[in-house]
Amino acid sequence: MTHTATRIPDGFLWGASTAAHQIEGNNTNSDWWRKEHTPGTRIAEPSLDACDSYHRWREDMDLLADLGFTDYRFSIEWARIEPAPGHFSRAELDHYRRMVEGALERGLRPMVTLHHFTVPQWFEERGGWTADGSAELFARFAERSGAVVSEGVRHVCTINEPNMIAVMAGAAKAGDVGFPPAGLPTPDEETTEAVIAAHLAAKAALRVAAPGALIGWTIANQVYQPLPGAEEVTAAYRYPREDVFIEAAREDDWIGVQSYTRTRIGPDGPIPAPGDAERTLTQWEYYPPAVGHALRHTAAVAGDVPLIVTENGIATDDDARRIDYYTGALSEVASALDDGLDVRGYLAWSALDNYEWGSYRPTFGLIAVDARSFERTPKPSGRWLGAIGRTRELPRAAS
Repeated sequence: MTHTATRIPDGFLWGASTAAHQIEGNNTNSDWWRKEHTPGTRIAEPSLDACDSYHRWREDMDLLADLGFTDYRFSIEWARIEPAPGHFSRAELDHYRRMVEGALERGLRPMVTLHHFTVPQWFEERGGWTADGSAELFARFAERSGAVVSEGVRHVCTINEPNMIAVMAGAAKAGDVGFPPAGLPTPDEETTEAVIAAHLAAKAALRVAAPGALIGWTIANQVYQPLPGAEEVTAAYRYPREDVFIEAAREDDWIGVQSYTRTRIGPDGPIPAPGDAERTLTQWEYYPPAVGHALRHTAAVAGDVPLIVTENGIATDDDARRIDYYTGALSEVASALDDGLDVRGYLAWSALDNYEWGSYRPTFGLIAVDARSFERTPKPSGRWLGAIGRTRELPRAAS
């Protein structure tokens, strides 16, 4: 049940998101491809063909446009564009430029991400983000990406979830023991500084290569909620995992808010969700209000920077539950808009059931993909969510 709707503002982004490595398939020059095929990395299964979206992107865009979406966030793959240091593939740049043009032809505004968790193998071999000159190398890639984004692309994201890059680097330095039962590993401070420097360098390069683009990055917001008396503990825990990256975006054109669940913090740190809490296929607590908390916290830290929800969704095989989740989440977005927050768009994760960094089991997609035939089938949730792009009214969850 829903009641009073909130009208979507003019120009509001309404779409879904994907990442190249998770949907394209056969990204053989990337660091993740190597990890997937290296024994002992604890990766359940390799990406292989993924959704074959490298060849089927037209069908993906057709479906999104037909469902009613007006925007599509996708990433371009650095490992394809620059497979060897200093060698930029004109064919791959042309490929991604065709995707931009294809989106525009279908009435989809493209949001392009330059880095979504994968780097070329050669970049990893030279030491990754913390090696000397890495910020300049990423800026060089951003400059060359102007061939893709200089026309028709309004929003460009430099780096997706830099805080998670720092967290994963911290886990690796600690022996890659995996994630704790609640909360995140301690981020690597050197990596934090390096990705912030890379973002700033890429932004400067894009100002020249794509002067009409609005540039930002996206942060994974964990929605840290303090128990009574744990406010200072929460602030200290959150800062290196989140707020330092939000602060780095204060001079950006926009900032991407990405949230899925919450993390409660007690006097001694993160507390696991109750044993009887509903959990998703990623084992996260089912918590639709997360996006509202994330928007408000980001606005409080970032100041006047416009906000875009660039990822929000649920891994479930119960599509009715997916609709329930989105109803609750969009109610929070509506409340944020009603309260005057400068929210410029909402892009769901994910357009397709895809490779979720080690496994195909967590299904976030609004569109199902057959693993053998690659046949795409829109889910009822995709039809329901896409239709909001036509009604232009956000649902409000019944209280």
